[in-house]
Amino acid sequence: MKNRPRRIGFLGVLLASVLGCLATRAAAQADPLHKVLDQMDVAAASFRTTQANFEWEQYWKVVNDNETQKGTVYYRRSGKEIQMMADITDPPKSVLFSEGKVQVYEPKLKRVTAYEAGKNREAVESFLVLGFGGSGHDMLKSFDVKYLGDETVGGVSAPKLELIPKSERVRNIFAKIWLWIDPARGISVQQQFFEPSGDYRLAKYSDIQINQKIPDAAFKLKTSGDTKHIEAPKG
Repeated sequence: MKNRPRRIGFLGVLLASVLGCLATRAAAQADPLHKVLDQMDVAAASFRTTQANFEWEQYWKVVNDNETQKGTVYYRRSGKEIQMMADITDPPKSVLFSEGKVQVYEPKLKRVTAYEAGKNREAVESFLVLGFGGSGHDMLKSFDVKYLGDETVGGVSAPKLELIPKSERVRNIFAKIWLWIDPARGISVQQQFFEPSGDYRLAKYSDIQINQKIPDAAFKLKTSGDTKHIEAPKG
């Protein structure tokens, strides 16, 4: 009988701990931000490829002008890295990211300019995979993330997330980023990158195909024999 009060006390602590865990889990599930991040985690775990049509609008505040580019973008996981190819139709241009290098091919100029990501490779890759194969909760390592409510984008009721870079160096490039996530597929249907100057790039995606077979040729620059290859200065 001497051990009974102690046993009851232990069971009380255990019960309180279990109830606390359940309450914490329930709160997390009720939190719309973590619900979206969980959906992105699920999509990232099964991610192999993504193909989508895009429309990129670049806006320059100082001249109050913009430019729109359209094309197709391809993503795929190759080993531990993500490869990306964007084929822009007008003016024709291709942008390839692979093995830590960004290559920009301009057919009219018959020129390929290569930029080594170097020590910034992880940061470059993290921006490329935002909403396309990247883990939702992994974003919390590099960004302060806030849920801004749902908005209809391309017929989809999409949770809108605001990302503020934790790194001052990155904030000097992008002051903030908005992502609109398709909750059913855990991927981005729209993105907006804001620069400190007030310039921004708005990217809209449509006809999104997930985990379909993409030929290797889609991730190769289709250059001609007289194309010049230039290595950009490392900075």
